[in-house]
Amino acid sequence: MSKTKLNLPLLAILSFALVLRLIGIQSRPIWYDEAFSLLFAKQSPAEILNNTLFQNSDSSAAEEHPPLYYFGLRAWFEFFGASVVSARLFSILLSLLVVLLTHQIARELFDPHTALFAAGLASLLPFQIHFAQEIRMYSMLSLWLALGTFAFLRARTGSRVWWFVFAVSAALAQYTHNLAAVYLLTLALTPLLQRDWKTLRAVTLAGLSALILYLPWMLQLPAQFAKVSSSFWVEQPGIERAFTLVLFYLPHLPLPGIQLMTGFFLAMMILALAVFQTHLARRNKHPAAPRAAWAAYLAFMPPLLLWSVSQIVPVYIERALLPAHIMFCVWLAWSLTQTRLPRMIQGAAILFILAAAGMGIVQHASYKGFPYGPYAEINAGIQNRMQTGDVVVHSSKLTYLPAFVLDASLPQGFIVDPPNSSVDTLSPSVRDAFQLTGYESLEFASAGAKRVWFVIFQQSIDEYTSKGYPTHPHLEYLDQRFDLYAVEEWDDIRVYLYVSP
Repeated sequence: MSKTKLNLPLLAILSFALVLRLIGIQSRPIWYDEAFSLLFAKQSPAEILNNTLFQNSDSSAAEEHPPLYYFGLRAWFEFFGASVVSARLFSILLSLLVVLLTHQIARELFDPHTALFAAGLASLLPFQIHFAQEIRMYSMLSLWLALGTFAFLRARTGSRVWWFVFAVSAALAQYTHNLAAVYLLTLALTPLLQRDWKTLRAVTLAGLSALILYLPWMLQLPAQFAKVSSSFWVEQPGIERAFTLVLFYLPHLPLPGIQLMTGFFLAMMILALAVFQTHLARRNKHPAAPRAAWAAYLAFMPPLLLWSVSQIVPVYIERALLPAHIMFCVWLAWSLTQTRLPRMIQGAAILFILAAAGMGIVQHASYKGFPYGPYAEINAGIQNRMQTGDVVVHSSKLTYLPAFVLDASLPQGFIVDPPNSSVDTLSPSVRDAFQLTGYESLEFASAGAKRVWFVIFQQSIDEYTSKGYPTHPHLEYLDQRFDLYAVEEWDDIRVYLYVSP
């Protein structure tokens, strides 16, 4: 009977997590990376491998992420169809398994009550909800690393089976995303920091086993690192990332106007309280304090390590920290429920968490700014007014790829990125595989056109005007050779209609 009682609240939490993750599953716009995933997962296994594991003659052809997620999504498509909703359901399913593993990790570390609270946080916090819907590999990455963490805890009791699970999950995480190594390294250092030499030997053997399993992809890492170093859009992070991390971990970003300051205040209050309670517990020799400190270590050391690496090779992306956020949920749950916190303060902390999460969830469900856009509506609007001699040109792949995925029948193309530039991530071989239409220049794209539908993000225009340019170079070119007939605003996207004089 007691086991049933314990499982019913967990089932309720998982149901609650599912409801939150289904919000806007169909209406929420896709963006460039999601469009890329949809197209990539529709390729044959050989084509997926050709654009990940193997280098083509064009050095920019390889996808910088390992192939496991794409294989998983492709298999999912075989059973449930290739659509935006289907792809998001795949990520949601993986995310629900992560919530379940969060519960198991917290229960292994502490007690059933903390485990339920940790699972509740993982189900509620917008950082997890946002990427649970994304058609990308981050839910899968969180799943393998959460499983690896749970296996690590179980394996320390002496079970060889769990060391095997740890090795396999570590390898699968690396086959999902290269940055899995940041969390895995932090986890593997645990016995060294704790001077647990027996566990250190076991971790070393399990780690070597994981590396052997990972060897086929590891041979490609030099070329992948060269690609990231030469053509990756991420900028070198500054010290401000310490503040944005707190915002990502609790209310999530972006937040508009006054909500940004409110969210930061709430997040700092919650964080300060958790740190203080953990400090008090350690000082008072609380028996679970060392385990809580370990959870905090796994929550904050991966961001610090990733930030440090990014001072050399900029790869700092917050979404790669989702597994660390799971441990943040575990640590926060313990610090608020098991440290003799006064009921009134505990209640206030819970209200702060709910307020921060509420702001983030509303923003997640309603946000339509860059890099999102109402691409289906834009496609339909252009399609209904197309005339003979019209061309549809996107200033970049950022608007083109989502528009193409949602309506491949609309004749449209985009201006390709300057070769070997920091934004040149969509190579000719991949464009051919996806059957995309790319133009080397706007002059070539608009040659002989009677009318030009030109699609561009307002942010792209602002980037030039903020530097003193009168407008975007593409718009300047069109203004000189065509007559501007109309400009339409679709959230952050601008659609210009130019007519030949």
